[in-house]
Amino acid sequence: MSYLTLKDINKIYPNGYHAVHNFNLEIEKGEFIVFVGPSGCGKSTTLRMIAGLEEISNGEFLINGKRANEMGPREREVAMVFQSYALYPQMTVFDNIAFGLTLQGVDEEVIEEKVKNTARILGLTDYLDRYPRALSGGQRQRVAIGRAIIRKVGVFLMDEPLSNLDAKQRVTMRSEIAQIHRETGATTIYVTHDQTEAMTLADRIVVMKDGYVQQIGTPYELYFKPENVFVAGFIGEPPMNFVRGTVTKGTLTFGTNTLDLSKKLGDRTGQYEGKELVFGFRPESVELGKKEESYQIRADVELTEMLGDNTNVYITTGDDKAILKVDPHDTPEVDAGIDFSIPYSNVYLFDGETEKTIK
Repeated sequence: MSYLTLKDINKIYPNGYHAVHNFNLEIEKGEFIVFVGPSGCGKSTTLRMIAGLEEISNGEFLINGKRANEMGPREREVAMVFQSYALYPQMTVFDNIAFGLTLQGVDEEVIEEKVKNTARILGLTDYLDRYPRALSGGQRQRVAIGRAIIRKVGVFLMDEPLSNLDAKQRVTMRSEIAQIHRETGATTIYVTHDQTEAMTLADRIVVMKDGYVQQIGTPYELYFKPENVFVAGFIGEPPMNFVRGTVTKGTLTFGTNTLDLSKKLGDRTGQYEGKELVFGFRPESVELGKKEESYQIRADVELTEMLGDNTNVYITTGDDKAILKVDPHDTPEVDAGIDFSIPYSNVYLFDGETEKTIK
């Protein structure tokens, strides 16, 4: 039996807005689950229903096999870390972390021991006497996390906890959250719109769009085996390139290039004649020059971005555009023509109508 079970969960607001549709997920004890998707996709609403802060309109939420729909937040034994730090400015770091235990009337000696252990895990030992105003954004977020994990509850819920940090702090805090999870072994559900956070932290990722689950899987599965155009385009930076076109005599046109789909579809090519398909490939999956067992593409270079470890090359061919990620030592000249190859094994094909992956 799974530790947490969400069965056909729906959220419908009084004005009729259907925020979450038939959400299904089973979570094992100790898993790190990430809900990811664009703003307004329903991920935070789902998290709040798990926390007991939003009522579940339809469906069933189980904790250890026991129905929890009617339980209050305290009964569910969850701790939540919000986007804002929500620290008490008049309290020291020690008192902020200890606040929940103090309310419960826990013995002072026990509180002191637990706070010190929590501070050690979070690297806050030297800051226990400071006030929040004397801390950096990353340190404040660690205090907020400390206030949650000190309670030793069954589930930690994190709603975009790093969104207020700058880029460098986000990278540091990502690794710290991963380390905290390894040390505590806590079941964690984490919400973000940042696919990099999702890929680096999660055991499994739930990709959402418009209130619907698009795919659930490991970071590897979502990256290499996307189930539709949305997931393929959402996961990866730069995003996957897509070319839409109608199959004509077994071929698809990519700008000025004609692609023989039988190289990918084999004997099934004929069944897609006259239908619209989406041809997809990741920027880093290409090779400059002409290679065997690959689609050969001729294009013009519109712009290059040298990023140190790689260069993003923006290309055009006819009316189609794409981004290539290449070795910086092979950066082509702007306005030059280039040849590149896409190995057949690195190509994704999607149904143009349903946008689902053609296996």
